[in-house]
Amino acid sequence: MNSLVPLFVIVPLGSAFLMVIFGRLIKHLSKILVTMMLLFLLYLTFYFLYNVTEPQIYEVGGHAARNGVPIAIYLVIDGFSKLLLLIISLIGFLSALYALSYTRQYTAEPKFYILFSLLIAGMNGLVISGDIFNIFVFLEISSIAAYALVAFGIEREQLEASFKYQVLGGVASLIILLSIGFIYWQTGTLNMADISAQVAGTGVFFKFVAVLLITGFGLKAAIFPFHSWLPDAHSSAPSPISAMLSGVVIKAIGIYVILRLFFNMFAINYEISMTITVLGALSMIIGSLLAIGQWDIKRMLAYSSISQIGYVILGVGIGMLVLVRGGDIKIAALAITGGLFHLINHAVFKGLLFLGAGAVEYRTGTRDMRKLGGLNEVMPVTASSSLIASLSISGVPPFNGFFSKLIIIIAAVQAKYYFLALLAVIVSIITIGYFMKLQKYTFFNKNVNFPKIREVPFSMAFSQILLAVLCLGLSLLVIPDVQKIFLKPAVDALINSTAYARVILGY
Repeated sequence: MNSLVPLFVIVPLGSAFLMVIFGRLIKHLSKILVTMMLLFLLYLTFYFLYNVTEPQIYEVGGHAARNGVPIAIYLVIDGFSKLLLLIISLIGFLSALYALSYTRQYTAEPKFYILFSLLIAGMNGLVISGDIFNIFVFLEISSIAAYALVAFGIEREQLEASFKYQVLGGVASLIILLSIGFIYWQTGTLNMADISAQVAGTGVFFKFVAVLLITGFGLKAAIFPFHSWLPDAHSSAPSPISAMLSGVVIKAIGIYVILRLFFNMFAINYEISMTITVLGALSMIIGSLLAIGQWDIKRMLAYSSISQIGYVILGVGIGMLVLVRGGDIKIAALAITGGLFHLINHAVFKGLLFLGAGAVEYRTGTRDMRKLGGLNEVMPVTASSSLIASLSISGVPPFNGFFSKLIIIIAAVQAKYYFLALLAVIVSIITIGYFMKLQKYTFFNKNVNFPKIREVPFSMAFSQILLAVLCLGLSLLVIPDVQKIFLKPAVDALINSTAYARVILGY
């Protein structure tokens, strides 16, 4: 079974290689390969979710541990990895399907899909890597592909946004590499399980390294106050890439690594747990306040992403605080469940919102809400799916966003963090406000009419329909039996923090 693990990296890398070699010889090869590749990865992810309960470890080169010391590069799939692989494959497939029609406006379509495949390979590799240096390697693969994709339209705005993204991304990478160097200097190993065994008693030095790692990966995740690159990058990128950046990339190369490191590598402590919780709360409120005044649809959605990621960090942070204080483990599990539930929900409804914004721009040539209106009559699929996503992200029942926010709020109340619970409710009300603005000015305002505008092509509309269905369907994750398949293994992988090291080191 573990021989299937490296396929998550080999398949997208191989697809990119085939596109480079044969892309000019076979018309539309890139489009065919990228959709088939992502369908296969989606199938493989569901196979692991339904049929594999134990963590799967692949030792690159076949070098097993010697006397408890890991020698090989380890690729590991556990419950938390599977959740992220599902998000990457699902949103990646629907974004690629959307792009089949969207990318016709570009003269270098095959290169788009080559970079897209490299982005998927980098994120998959990062998620399954059990080696902190190889996390950095895969991080750079996905980051470089993302930089190029943001600038793919080569307009001035896109090039400027990509440059800012590269500069701040480069600073983040430097901080992360410096942190890895410090860790190796102190432990003599790069394997996360081996590091975990050596730093169980966290001292001042490792707290300093932890702060560096939060800064570096916080920049990648666009957590406040490290968020300044995100509005430009997300608003300038091609819409399928905006959906990937917001729905997947900031989670895989930012949030995932932070949670993996501070649950499974470092010992959880109060200072770091409080820092993460405060950053989540600040991201939640400040992102929503910055979104209110935006008239560019994609910039508003970008600031909204900062806010919604704050919910994820807040939920998990509350769980960390409960654990570190020796509180009820059921409350901690509930808080972390809410955070991870919102992680997958945000990937779906924010991906849908960016695809909807791209559809509006594709047909009208503008993202300025003041120049739009009346589109619900001429673009019914886009208008309806955007409304569903807006209700979902605002936390309106029975859509998925309501249930994940409710779980976070209930957990905060049970943990006696009443102010944080109140803050989550207030931010949700603010979110309703600016998404009502989006719906009013873009789709229902009768002051502007577009009589010659029609609905977007089938592949773009179909992706939006599927994501809209998921906004309702993912509400089923509130059912315990459904949680056992998707969320509980991920929660258990984080709460049982030492199990990750035990499985790899074999003790």
